[in-house]
Amino acid sequence: MNPNYSKALEKEIERIDREGTVPTLLLHSCCAPCSSYVMEYLREYFAITVFYYNPNITAGEEYRYRLAEEKRLIEAYNKQVDEQDFDGMHSTSRAHKIAILEAPYDPERYLSLVKGYEDCPEGGDRCSICFEMRLRESAKVAREGGFDFFTTTLTISPLKNAQKLNQIGEAVGREYGVMFLPSDFKKKNGYKRSIELSREFGLYRQNFCGCAFSKREAINKENKAPAGSALA
Repeated sequence: MNPNYSKALEKEIERIDREGTVPTLLLHSCCAPCSSYVMEYLREYFAITVFYYNPNITAGEEYRYRLAEEKRLIEAYNKQVDEQDFDGMHSTSRAHKIAILEAPYDPERYLSLVKGYEDCPEGGDRCSICFEMRLRESAKVAREGGFDFFTTTLTISPLKNAQKLNQIGEAVGREYGVMFLPSDFKKKNGYKRSIELSREFGLYRQNFCGCAFSKREAINKENKAPAGSALA
């Protein structure tokens, strides 16, 4: 039986609530749409710093656009906290402001790591290498910054393997001595809420993960899809 990472997150939050603490969390974010629900939910319980580390986005223009959208969303969320305006949101007056830490953009690192795996299908070995690269760097930065926890928004995607992401996160967390916050953010209507929030804030929703290989696969799927159909 696969672990219930969504339930594990709830138990951790219940423990934090009982203790009355506000732990620090380094939240690796892949993009604004995926982080929208995650930040809305977790800012009630954690002091979040978003870690934008995505060298897998191999086109510079795409990278900069996604980063700008992330910053725009964080600014909007922080304005809600400043003005105590949470109408229509999950958050309450308990919500904390969110910081952002931008990592250097280094697509060559990603390309060197996945060399030889360029033709792997989405969700295969190339993606596992990419997951570990981003989670390992997140764990390293979390340790250096003295964060209580680190985690990633990647588990909100129905196309990402939450079990694999949690296993990698737990492993690199042990290696660096930082607690990995378990998650399966797509559960409990998390993915649905991210779509609602993306519409509300007018966020750019891309149809590929970030690398040139996933973009190529997305284009091929679109070309093969029947007229009038929509891709997930």
